Amino acid sequence: MSSNDERRDVIVVGVGGMGSATAYHLADRGIDVLGLERFDIPHTQGSSHGITRIIRRAYYEHPSYIPLIERAYELWDELAEETGRPVIHRTGSIDAGPQGNVVFEGSRRSCEEHDIPHEVLTGAELNERFPGYDLPADYRALYQEDGGFVVPEQSIIGHTEQAQAAGAEIRAREAVQDWVPTADGGVRVWTDKAVYEAERLVLAAGAWNYKLADALSGLAVPERQALAWFQPQTPELFEPETLPVWNIEVPEGRFYGFPVYDVPGFKLGKYHHFDETVDPDDYDTDPGRADEVLLRDFTEKYFPEAAGPTMSLATCMFTNTPDEHFILDTLPEHPQVTVGAGFSGHGFKFASVIGEILADLTADGDTDHAIEMFRLDRFE
Repeated sequence: MSSNDERRDVIVVGVGGMGSATAYHLADRGIDVLGLERFDIPHTQGSSHGITRIIRRAYYEHPSYIPLIERAYELWDELAEETGRPVIHRTGSIDAGPQGNVVFEGSRRSCEEHDIPHEVLTGAELNERFPGYDLPADYRALYQEDGGFVVPEQSIIGHTEQAQAAGAEIRAREAVQDWVPTADGGVRVWTDKAVYEAERLVLAAGAWNYKLADALSGLAVPERQALAWFQPQTPELFEPETLPVWNIEVPEGRFYGFPVYDVPGFKLGKYHHFDETVDPDDYDTDPGRADEVLLRDFTEKYFPEAAGPTMSLATCMFTNTPDEHFILDTLPEHPQVTVGAGFSGHGFKFASVIGEILADLTADGDTDHAIEMFRLDRFE
């Protein structure tokens, strides 16, 4: 194993959605950055793949996310302009469920509190306006025209290329094995290829984060997810121009999905698919018949014209916190180490602003963004 004598300002562990954005924001400030990724850039082994990821201004999870999503939109648009890559697509978004359901009511509350333009539709009105849907007539749906999807692979490529253009060094297929604090307040990092030192460390390793920080044990827990792409029987109903992205609560659970884009098929998934906690280094990454049946049964009931032949199945991972809110902080015993973890299945849309926040915490020790609800000490 080689030893690299050059001491960096910052090492970023993980160059996926959050890590690539962090490397970009640090490098853009003139900071010497080394990014280390155990797989390819981009790759399909973690939580930052799958062609499309929902972005929406209406946010039922908590109104406190709204200022962050507003900034995320700005930064996604800036990245698209800087790179020429169409990383964000606006299709409109739907949050729906039975009357009184948290998905609908929480989204409506966030829009009302933050003056976000929106429409409230019955299930019958939704089905008439967007005939790909077939929800019960008495359901309630919130439509927000600025919702849509981010393209994860292209955004990772864009952030990585911009980081490199600003001077960052990015290394793929180099797995971080361990790190220790140094006597002078920095860090020493071991990979399967070399040893590095830096003033600061950022842990943005997704499902692997808990293996690199004891403080995350039990607080950033990987979960197996599955996705399906079904070929619509009436394709014109499921194009980006005719089908908003959606989150829907039904008796079978909470599901989410997308119009057809870039690859064949109407894409969907179920939050907390089978509630399977996993080790990211040892779990079943091959989607099976049970995964397909769960997602097809839902599609046949609520999007029947989309329930044609299976085009593709895939797995990914959520990394869940106990309250399903993010962890954005420095480690209490090691303030030179910044952590972005536990994005709980709804984080990718924020990757652009998460990168800015983690860069702030790393470079300045604090951030102007309101992140108190994401601090580690809330679990004490």
